Amino acid sequence: MIRLLVFGFFLFFVVACKAPPTKRQQIAPPVKTVDGQVKTGADQVENFYKTLAGKRVALVVNHTSLIGKTHLADSLKALGANIVKIFGPEHGFRGNAADGELVNDSVDMRTGIALVSLYGKNKKPTQQQLENVDLVVFDIQDVGTRFYTYISTMHYVMEACAEARKKVIILDRPNPNAFVDGPINEKPFQSFVAMHPIPIAHGLTVGELAQMINGEGWLTNKLQCDIEIIHVKNWKHADDFALPVGPSPNLPNNQAIKLYPSICLFEGTVISLGRGTPFPFQVLGNPELKNMPFTFTPVTIKGVSVKPPHENKVCYGIDLRAEKPERKINLNYLFTMYTAYPDKDKFFIPYFDILAGTPVLKQQIKDGLTEEQIRASWEPKLGQYKEMRKKYLLYP
Repeated sequence: MIRLLVFGFFLFFVVACKAPPTKRQQIAPPVKTVDGQVKTGADQVENFYKTLAGKRVALVVNHTSLIGKTHLADSLKALGANIVKIFGPEHGFRGNAADGELVNDSVDMRTGIALVSLYGKNKKPTQQQLENVDLVVFDIQDVGTRFYTYISTMHYVMEACAEARKKVIILDRPNPNAFVDGPINEKPFQSFVAMHPIPIAHGLTVGELAQMINGEGWLTNKLQCDIEIIHVKNWKHADDFALPVGPSPNLPNNQAIKLYPSICLFEGTVISLGRGTPFPFQVLGNPELKNMPFTFTPVTIKGVSVKPPHENKVCYGIDLRAEKPERKINLNYLFTMYTAYPDKDKFFIPYFDILAGTPVLKQQIKDGLTEEQIRASWEPKLGQYKEMRKKYLLYP
């Protein structure tokens, strides 16, 4: 008991006194539910720290990997954990690389720990990179959509660790878009932004998805990764959850996060989502839509958006900053912009089918199907997915 109290006091001291390793703006306070304050897996160091003792540890983390306002790496290092390397996903360890920007290996100036990029030469850890590692800890905030690449990084980490017979501890976090909706990804369209046969909004935490990846045999050769999940406390899927920090450069606030499942599909069209503006993923526009009243001009913003679509051109469109996003994929935005765009043959680009996970959605919009008709076409496979999902849920 005395040891536990001393450990708790020391952890409090570390969290209270260490500064966060990123200057990314905090966007919301911790959310409280009727059961008390939400506690992420990372918040519960007492439940996994003993497992790290005497082990050479690798972290798969970025700027969202926080305990309060202190980075997980700082906290564990201060507690004596032997962190031998840090693997960073898209946008890098500090979350300051633009979308799609390749990230090189380096050394973290703050901690002196080797940084290995999983968004550069390789997206999957190599066996050589895992040679001096006994245990891997994954702690990255997801936003609940199939095309958000942090879950693809988790898949590759699980696969590499299964091949190397290394254990993975997953520090779970709430899903801010914890609903199920959208078309199921079809096999021909599998890619780094669509690795699994799941809907656009998959309704899972990363811990639940990791269980599904194992349970459905989605790793190469149906390998099984040895995983331990530190569960979130005081959270359930129906709870609204506001993230305390923007999870990537172009999701700077909770409005963008809530809109993301519905409007990321516009990445596969000629419509700008506001990359290169102060309000990315909160506006829609194009230089050809001159009849629309709202305007914005995308520009390059280092570390956020390099050469964004329609750079330095005035875009006309709609402002979604005051919208109240529903817990569903809202197709009305697509209908509105497709109807308004003058040259419909050029509205879609090939990337749309990859994001949608199917060529059907594009054709349905071209054919003028209603939202009800499109949703009805999703239902058979979506219903099957919902049944499968039940096996892997960790939270009500």
